[in-house]
Amino acid sequence: MLKVIAGVVLLLGALGLWWGRLGSGGSSTEVDTTARFLLAVMVIILLSHLLGALLGRLGQPLVIGEILGGLLLGPSLLGWVWPSGQAWLLSADVVSALNTVAQLGLIVFMFLLGCELRMESPKKAVGSLGVSVLGAMGLPFVAGLALAAAAPAMLRGSTPHDFGYLCFFGLAISVTALPVLARILTDLRLDRSPVGQFALASAAVGDGIAWLALTVILAATGSGDATDMGSTIALVVALVVFTALVVRPLLATVVQRAEERPGKGTLLPLLLVGAISYAVLTHLLGLHAVIGAFLFGTAVPRDSAVTHRMNQQLQGFTLTVLLPLFFAGVGLNVSVGALGRDPWHWLVLAGVIVVATLTKIVGAGGAARAMGYPPKESLRFGALMNCRGVTELVVAGIGWQRHLISTTGLTVLVLMAVGTTAMTGPLLKLLGTEPPEPPPGETDDPAAVPQGAPVRADA
Repeated sequence: MLKVIAGVVLLLGALGLWWGRLGSGGSSTEVDTTARFLLAVMVIILLSHLLGALLGRLGQPLVIGEILGGLLLGPSLLGWVWPSGQAWLLSADVVSALNTVAQLGLIVFMFLLGCELRMESPKKAVGSLGVSVLGAMGLPFVAGLALAAAAPAMLRGSTPHDFGYLCFFGLAISVTALPVLARILTDLRLDRSPVGQFALASAAVGDGIAWLALTVILAATGSGDATDMGSTIALVVALVVFTALVVRPLLATVVQRAEERPGKGTLLPLLLVGAISYAVLTHLLGLHAVIGAFLFGTAVPRDSAVTHRMNQQLQGFTLTVLLPLFFAGVGLNVSVGALGRDPWHWLVLAGVIVVATLTKIVGAGGAARAMGYPPKESLRFGALMNCRGVTELVVAGIGWQRHLISTTGLTVLVLMAVGTTAMTGPLLKLLGTEPPEPPPGETDDPAAVPQGAPVRADA
């Protein structure tokens, strides 16, 4: 015990001397910036994972704590309670470095998510999936359009594109987070149930549609020239076709050779180079870099031991270190204080959360009920599709960067993502988590899609 106390005293003394050196200007600006950057990374990782572990004990996905960690370091708490401390720790140059590293982490994360996306399903399930996705996304999308039209002064960014702003907000309301959904299903032992498998399949298809829709919105709002917009969409279509016809078979050959020659270690850097190259390409096309990384990930062969091992190697550092930096970057741009004391702002926030929740449950649950699921199972399906998680943060962050939504709009969407994700587990427990019965007349799951281990499903 005495050794521990002595060690703590020595550490505190060393930190005091180090702090005094920085404060007295005894180091160069370069060293000072490097030290602050590393300290900021340490604080972000520590706070995010501590909160994640704490909320994990309360039955919440780890990502909730990590998102809250980013929010607490922003103007919502640290900047409000100790503005000088936040200014010292998160100075402009440090934030710039954090954002750069976070973008790399986001690109790798979206690549991994694309690698794990499975949209294959039996032909007889296509109709069921179509109905479920239409219900789960269609009704929230229409409600999002109405919400955006009702409060443009509060939610809209500086974009001159009215239609782009409306469509983006509708899309942001309609997304579902596949990784978080998979983690919740696993925790509640519903991942192999008919409704759980159906929710995973629907969320996978919905993810693909959401990123495709976001691509079109970004292309349409990237330029006021209809010719430029048309050429951008044509280039994106060409890239998708090239990926499906050329890159996918080529990667299949590369992965097969890697399986025949294990231990060479060339597959991981090759895939990373490909993902980053696609990210650069879509960025140059006027879209977001994550769209390219996601598209390249969908071309990587599934059900391969080599690619599974590669995913495991990338996930550790990306999801433990890089992704929390992205959450922190979002948190620095989110300020609950931006809502102010205007009752209208708080009413809009409450309305977005309530409408987003009800339309997901009613739309998705109604679709499940129409396909023959019992009432309680239909409600479970609707509650599952209401989970938004990190997907919502990525979409909202892209919209804010492209000025489709304002800082207040970003705050509303982030708080909505936290709220809807946090309520998913309790809603399912309230409805009961016993293994559900299949729909009447079904001898097997109508839309069971073999799912690999998703990218850290709590992300």
